[in-house]
Amino acid sequence: MTEQPSTLYAKLLGETAPISWQELQPFFARGALLWVGAELDLVEVAQAVAEDDQGKVANWLTAGSLRKVEAEIAEDLLARDPKLWAVVVAPWVLVQERAGDVVLH
Repeated sequence: MTEQPSTLYAKLLGETAPISWQELQPFFARGALLWVGAELDLVEVAQAVAEDDQGKVANWLTAGSLRKVEAEIAEDLLARDPKLWAVVVAPWVLVQERAGDVVLH
């Protein structure tokens, strides 16, 4: 990534917001939630998804750093109710546990 953030990166950054697991449950039920690992930049991942950067996305999927939210993660989030950060890249909602609250899944 260059030193100057792209227009899309800046737009996505502005659309990123804190959210509770309760608010995300309908998206989970539709299978539209993607979990972004703590080691990744949520907005950079959202940008790659929005730009259909298949190379980056495939690498993250293969590494397990990006994946659909499955029942195990959902149950953990329901039990712990951590602070989450999310951004929408239709049809997906990308979600990440906020720094400082991260528990490895």
